[in-house]
Amino acid sequence: MTINGQSSLRDELRKLKSEDRPNIIKAIATAREFGDLKENAEYHAAKEKQSFIEGRIKDIDSKLSNAQVIDVTTLNVTDKVVFGSTVSLCNLDDNSEITYKIVGEDESNIESGLLSYKAPLAKAIMGKNINDLIEFNMMDTQKNFEIIKIEYV
Repeated sequence: MTINGQSSLRDELRKLKSEDRPNIIKAIATAREFGDLKENAEYHAAKEKQSFIEGRIKDIDSKLSNAQVIDVTTLNVTDKVVFGSTVSLCNLDDNSEITYKIVGEDESNIESGLLSYKAPLAKAIMGKNINDLIEFNMMDTQKNFEIIKIEYV
């Protein structure tokens, strides 16, 4: 994962442990005061949310402990698409330009320009250089791209 991805997961974990967990414990305690737990919708909803929070905490803990964090600014690579690099592509079919940062699965968000390294387009451009042409099948249509810029930020 990238340094930003690690930071985001640490922030989420901090929030889950310091805010969400205590709040849900209070919500469960309040719901218990409403009486019979068998028919107490507030209690069941709070317990379900608690289960989700605890599961997410375990998931993030596991990911952070097993993650290999890559700082692309320290890599000795130039003009080559690698994990963590930001790539600008020209769609040769309509001359539009798109830019993606190649990131880990947990960080990916296509609307924000964060493309998972496991995505087919990322796989197609990894290891390529500036001015390389890429033929890529996207939804049963072949697209042609040219790598026009690679940044390591």
